[in-house]
Amino acid sequence: MFPAPTSARSRNRDSELSSTSLACGPKQPGTVPPSAASPLLGKNVPEFKRSSMAGAAVDTKAVVAKVRVVKFFAEYCQPCKVTLSEAQALAEKRDYVVFVGVAEDEFEATAQKLVAAYGLTFPIVHDRGQILAGRFRASEMPVTFVIDATGVIRWVGGPGQGKGDLAQAIAAIRG
Repeated sequence: MFPAPTSARSRNRDSELSSTSLACGPKQPGTVPPSAASPLLGKNVPEFKRSSMAGAAVDTKAVVAKVRVVKFFAEYCQPCKVTLSEAQALAEKRDYVVFVGVAEDEFEATAQKLVAAYGLTFPIVHDRGQILAGRFRASEMPVTFVIDATGVIRWVGGPGQGKGDLAQAIAAIRG
């Protein structure tokens, strides 16, 4: 299952974050930023069970009643590196969201170096053979899927994802 958040965090931090760089620009409550095109938008999240690179179980079906973020990235993808910092900051501050990273690097060791360099604490799955990329139809990176509490993909962030879009999408989808 998706691991529980690593520390207890206050739900009141959302209001604190709205004035930080994570929210970027004027915040419009309930407004989801434009989504990247995806045939999975509005459909149930593809199910998968894998072990994270740290050995924890990751199961998309096991998590209910929480917003989920599945983020595909790779070391060679420069735009991915920009979005990883925002994802990590959100994962640390929002206990009602479960994050999972999917590393598309050819070698797990390459992905582990990137995880260490960015201090990523959410579970990361190494996608050997790009099987998960195929299930999610992730043809370009970075790509980020935000899934609602019922398991439906409600927003997809692609290469054109702006700073603050992920935070805004999560807030709007959470309601």
